Amino acid sequence: MKQSLATLAEKLDCRLIGDGSITVERLSSLKSANAASLVFVDDARHFEAALASAAGAVIAGCFAEQSKAIAELTADLAAGLTTKTRKTTLISAQPRLAFARAARLLRDDVSRGRGIHPSAIVGASLVGSNVDIGPRAVIGEQASIGDSSTIGAGCVIGEGVEIGAACRIDANVTIYSGTTLGNRVVVQAGAVLGSEGFGYVRDERTGRYEQFPQIGRLVIEDDVEIGANSTIDRGALDETRIRRGTKIDNLVHLGHNVQIGEDVVIAAQTGLSGSAVVENNVIIGGQVGIADHVRIEEGAILGAQSGIPTKKVIRGKGIVFWGTPARPIGEYLKELAFLSRAARRK
Repeated sequence: MKQSLATLAEKLDCRLIGDGSITVERLSSLKSANAASLVFVDDARHFEAALASAAGAVIAGCFAEQSKAIAELTADLAAGLTTKTRKTTLISAQPRLAFARAARLLRDDVSRGRGIHPSAIVGASLVGSNVDIGPRAVIGEQASIGDSSTIGAGCVIGEGVEIGAACRIDANVTIYSGTTLGNRVVVQAGAVLGSEGFGYVRDERTGRYEQFPQIGRLVIEDDVEIGANSTIDRGALDETRIRRGTKIDNLVHLGHNVQIGEDVVIAAQTGLSGSAVVENNVIIGGQVGIADHVRIEEGAILGAQSGIPTKKVIRGKGIVFWGTPARPIGEYLKELAFLSRAARRK
């Protein structure tokens, strides 16, 4: 989807230096760029390489304003000289973020505008305007899908599920009854939302297990993104809730009654047991294991493969925790050093 640099600069809140009539249609690395590409640099050391690339334009940090190339380009503009031979630059205080936002503006979603595929099965549901429903998708009775949302091929949307506006549900996603999605939610292929949690009661006489009721709900708030093949269970009696802006990687499992705060990031292959609580702005690395009734307080950072035992509280904004059981990384590294010295003495 082509965009002029003048339009991009306005939408991205960037300072445009150069020819705003130039159009770009894709994002590229410096190595693979061509005249239709937009590239970015967030390090002054790479700015000259970006200017020398084949890209049509560059998004750069504020450091670019001090460069000789920008000074010359600005002087040419002031003198009314042509700037066709100089690289147009969009200057942003956060160039990486501006580049990410440009991706959404340039994305040409070929699925848009297809409407409801003839092979889709749509019950008596409330379907908004400009909604696309792909081949073999099944939409249950009394479900609702907000305006401009997309349901991919092979999805199963249960009875009474609520999906907000501008959501993107990729192929083969299953959403169980009792699930609510806010606006602009992205769910990648194969994810399962609102499944029954893993909760059982043992009969002490027979030793057999029977399922504890899993009759709660799942609420996913606005701007949440969920990776491929991830699974989020509904609450047992109450609700599981994923709050606004949280980003969940592929192959993550969240158990019943889990509460996730705003703007949390969870990397792949992490698992959270039932009733764990993760507060706002927490970062969780890959393959982290979090037991039941754990609380991760605001702003903590859990390193990859950390383990958090039952009912543990992790507290420390901006502190990295590592190991099993997880503790502040400085403490963990001291322990490793002590063990290393002890091993050498033997």
